[in-house]
Amino acid sequence: MKVLVENRRARHEYHVIEAFEAGIVLAGTEVKSCRAGNVSLAEAYARVNGGELWLIGCHIATYEQGNRNNHEPVHNRKLLMHKREIVQLRQGIEAKGLTLVPLKIYLAKGHIKVEVGLCKGKNVHDKRQDMKKREDDREMRRAVASVSRSHA
Repeated sequence: MKVLVENRRARHEYHVIEAFEAGIVLAGTEVKSCRAGNVSLAEAYARVNGGELWLIGCHIATYEQGNRNNHEPVHNRKLLMHKREIVQLRQGIEAKGLTLVPLKIYLAKGHIKVEVGLCKGKNVHDKRQDMKKREDDREMRRAVASVSRSHA
């Protein structure tokens, strides 16, 4: 599995409750642009609309070697999942007030896949707590590394 793009901001802004794998419907030039890594999930989100799952706001840059049949960089793209998974996502969104956020786009067995997370928004306190925990872990690793260097 080769990760093409990861939405790091999503992990900062949301608690990921459950993650799902979805296929994505792309044009030929979109596939080539994705494989080159010209994708952005910064403003993207997913929505269940009429029993179908859609990726909205994902920016896939136009392919440089593409001709006049090149794709539009930002448009709604259909995500492919089983019907029961889409129903499960819709129930989570409606009942629990959760959000669908694309977490990453990756290449699996030659196919481009999107990992969509069922997420709950973090408040400021949670974000600060996560940053403090990361800083404490970093300090602990530094301390262990300096102790091991001094004994060597």
